[in-house]
Amino acid sequence: MKENLDRAVAHMLKSEGGFQADPRDPGNPNGTSTNLGVTQRVWEEWVGHPVDEKEMRSLTPEKVAPMYKQKYWDKIRGDDLPSGVDMAVFDCCVNSGPGRAAKLLQKVLGLTEDGAIGPNTLAAILVADVGQLIDKYCAARQDFLQSLATFDTFGKGWTRRVSEVNLKAKEMI
Repeated sequence: MKENLDRAVAHMLKSEGGFQADPRDPGNPNGTSTNLGVTQRVWEEWVGHPVDEKEMRSLTPEKVAPMYKQKYWDKIRGDDLPSGVDMAVFDCCVNSGPGRAAKLLQKVLGLTEDGAIGPNTLAAILVADVGQLIDKYCAARQDFLQSLATFDTFGKGWTRRVSEVNLKAKEMI
């Protein structure tokens, strides 16, 4: 739902945290960094020029919010998703990409996983029990994360994040 964007971004930013340049993080290849969940590569694409560590460190929630709306919220049609579902899918989208977020949603709805939330996906959501959908979605997300080679390194944080998103999303119903 359109009115949930700011809330979803604020909650997601709590999980993403501040500046880091952990070389074990697949989002930080070749000595790059991440801040507020924005990888250096994504920020460079957004601003249209190379950036250095100083610029990455200077990111603020206000600077990154428009990027999160356009590149993530709009990609998963956050304005069209029911309250709570929007939060769960958006958080996954930021963490794992728009295609993966859409495919997980389609998977739990029993649809063809094409990675784009379109009319068929939206129609299936309308007849679903929203609370059950959020639970199934978060379980599928957790299964996906556990399948990643980096789960041993980042799994504890990811598991906490998915659990917190599940609770927050269900509060929003």
